[in-house]
Formats: sequence, C-alpha cells, structure tokens
Amino acid sequence: MALHMIKLCVGAATVEELLDWHAAHHGAGDPWIMRTRQTPKRAAEMTDGGSLYRVFKGVILCRQAIIEVNTVGEGVAARCEVTLDPTPVRVAPTPRRAFQGWRYLEPKDAPQDLSVEAFGDVPTELARQLREAGAW
Repeated sequence: MALHMIKLCVGAATVEELLDWHAAHHGAGDPWIMRTRQTPKRAAEMTDGGSLYRVFKGVILCRQAIIEVNTVGEGVAARCEVTLDPTPVRVAPTPRRAFQGWRYLEPKDAPQDLSVEAFGDVPTELARQLREAGAW
C-alpha cells in the first residue's frame, strides 16, 4: 500500500510560483529533487505509489509522485533526497496547519486529485474559498 509524505512549501505561495522557481534554478532535463534532513524509515512504502503533498500558505494544493528516496552522505552530513515526478498534480485545496519538517500522510487522509475537465483552471484563491464554504 502506498504511503505519502506531506511537506510545507516555503517561499512559494502558489503551484505556479513553485514551477517558476524550479525552472529558474534547474535545467529542463534535471530531475526534480526535494532535499530534507531525515530519511523516512518507511521509504519503501513511499516509492510504491506514494506522492509528496505540498502545503502552500496553510492549504494542500498539489502532489508529485515519489520516484525514489535516497540517503546521501554519511554521519552528521547525511541527507535525504526524494526524486519526484516533474509534473505536479493539483488536488482539492485542503487546509493544513503548519508543522516542521515533513510528515507521513496515509492514503485515507490524502486530498483527492482535481479533474481538469470538471473544474478547468480555477484560481487558487477561489478554490480555497469554495472549499472553506463547503461548496467544493
């Protein structure tokens, strides 16, 4: 069974800003790697269909499939690199309180993917307001 990871996206307020940042700092063919200090003990479950869910300003807005989880370095210099699918998938905007680092996210607690055909390109703020009002 897939296990997901959830992490705050600091420095970007929207999915578009995150994509712009990645394009400005990495080449088109470079893999999308998220670095963190601690390697998950349940990494094998995360690479079996898991995704990284990103929290922007208190709201989960997208996910990226986890391709690989590696520990780089040794001892106190060891770090974790999570290789992600380069294409974010938008999810139903879901409020989430701030936390430090990353957390596991069980599949039953993960927000549903948004269908582009059903909702089109809804602005992030409008989607958040609709979700808070219970209309979405």
